[in-house]
Amino acid sequence: MKARLDAYQVAPELLEAMRTLDRTVQENGALEHSLIELVKIRASQINGCAYCLHMHTADARAAGESEQRLYLLSAWRESSLYSAREKAALAWTEALTLLADTHAPDDVFEAMAKEFSPAEQVALTMLIVTINGWNRIAVGFRSVHPNEIARVA
Repeated sequence: MKARLDAYQVAPELLEAMRTLDRTVQENGALEHSLIELVKIRASQINGCAYCLHMHTADARAAGESEQRLYLLSAWRESSLYSAREKAALAWTEALTLLADTHAPDDVFEAMAKEFSPAEQVALTMLIVTINGWNRIAVGFRSVHPNEIARVA
């Protein structure tokens, strides 16, 4: 795959605004780091964003996330490895990422609202907004992920 455009080089002020939003959402303390990474990975899986998948699976591993949970993330509904809070967040992630199809159903919102305070609901929603934005930037401009291959000794 060949990159179409380097958005950071062309419009650094616009990408910096996006980075500021992303940092603000992540650093406000409403959501735990492991949940943040699961949400970013799941949205990136749905959107087919290799660049973001490469980045966020590496970040999740570095923060101690298990390989098993990363492998099973696309099948989270059938796995007991995820908490009720994580499952509610992942369902909300899918609902908002696939908004044209789902229209953010009431039952998904209600399940999420049982697990998250109102402030956490806003933080989670903004997290989903930002990763979907990053996915659209990376996929749209064909951002190329690094090609490192982990060697197992």
